[in-house]
Amino acid sequence: MIRRIIGRRRPAPSLAGISLEEELALLRVELMYGLRVNREAYLRRKVDEREEIAVRMLDSEPTAMLAELRGSLERSVRPTVVDLQSKRASPRQDPEPA
Repeated sequence: MIRRIIGRRRPAPSLAGISLEEELALLRVELMYGLRVNREAYLRRKVDEREEIAVRMLDSEPTAMLAELRGSLERSVRPTVVDLQSKRASPRQDPEPA
């Protein structure tokens, strides 16, 4: 079935290319949610994001970029804190064998 879908794939506009993985993801969105994805608008947005990233990389220092990435990663992933003292303070009591 996927080969049939890929075989009927619409030609991509000449702004940039849609990878096979992206096309499959777009098809999945269309099928799951009943939406119609405008490929041309998707490609324009993709090109705009590439240009924005290129401008950011040219304008900023590597240490500033690293600090920004580290900050965004810390905001997105909350560290799990385990209190080892409280775990040791209350030893598990196993039931006594009968």
